[in-house]
Amino acid sequence: MKKVLLDTNVYSRGLAGELWSSSILRQAEELLICPIVAGELFAGFRRGSRESHNLSIFRKFLATPRVTILNISLETSEFYCTVLEQLQRNGTPIPTNDIWIAACTMENGAHLATMDSHFKHVEGLLTVSPGT
Repeated sequence: MKKVLLDTNVYSRGLAGELWSSSILRQAEELLICPIVAGELFAGFRRGSRESHNLSIFRKFLATPRVTILNISLETSEFYCTVLEQLQRNGTPIPTNDIWIAACTMENGAHLATMDSHFKHVEGLLTVSPGT
């Protein structure tokens, strides 16, 4: 796999040593982090007892050459609108943050590495998850 956007759970579980997530972190040629995932991680760090430690590890991860930090653009917003309308039309809602994550993935022509099965409801979204 060339370009992979990491969902929050894949980053967290990969660092915790979970086998499938760790393999994604090692094998992808380019790892993408969108601001939504970064925000979810920052919130988790803040709620935890090791905020400084987790922030330090995350900043080192972001500084590695294979990691690209994405921006939210007007084009991302258009993808968001398309995904939202499709999910509403099909009666398959997913959390708002995950719609943004899907939009970022689609805009960048990447695969989304996730452990959340609800992403299967997003038409045209390329995903990689355990068992696929």
